[in-house]
Amino acid sequence: MKTQKMIRVTAEKCLACKSCEMACAVAHSETKSLFTAIKEEPLPMARIQVEGDNEFCLPIQCRHCEDAPCVKVCPTKAIYKPTPQSPVIMNKEVCIGCKWCILVCPFGVIQLDRSGKTVTRCDLCLERTEKGEEPACVDACPTGALEFMPLDEIAKKKREKALSDYRAGVEI
Repeated sequence: MKTQKMIRVTAEKCLACKSCEMACAVAHSETKSLFTAIKEEPLPMARIQVEGDNEFCLPIQCRHCEDAPCVKVCPTKAIYKPTPQSPVIMNKEVCIGCKWCILVCPFGVIQLDRSGKTVTRCDLCLERTEKGEEPACVDACPTGALEFMPLDEIAKKKREKALSDYRAGVEI
């Protein structure tokens, strides 16, 4: 079984440059090229949003919940998980645009597409990751605020940070 990977966000490194948003939109465009994607109808949409203000910003995208509320609530099964370890997948052909998934998403990352008839959400760039590439947002991040890594490595980095903070006298 493949090791499950997720996108790890280090907010302190985010510059709010929105390179991740642009790369995501281009990766989900018809042409996969910035120069032609900006002329597509409808314009491609990013599935990641950088939120925040001048002091703090955070790239936010689908967390591919293990027990995803959007999967549970979808009446047509347009949103589903093929296996428990899989990312949450969207089949736009089956989506009826009921918007229930938007209402139940705890992160507010599911949005109506430009047609207003179906929803769109992060798919972890399956087209790219199945070829061994990183998701477009991770690949485009100039500061490394976004990293695509195995869950056990994410946990290890958290333990290392906790140890470092403890040594520095930071309350945990």
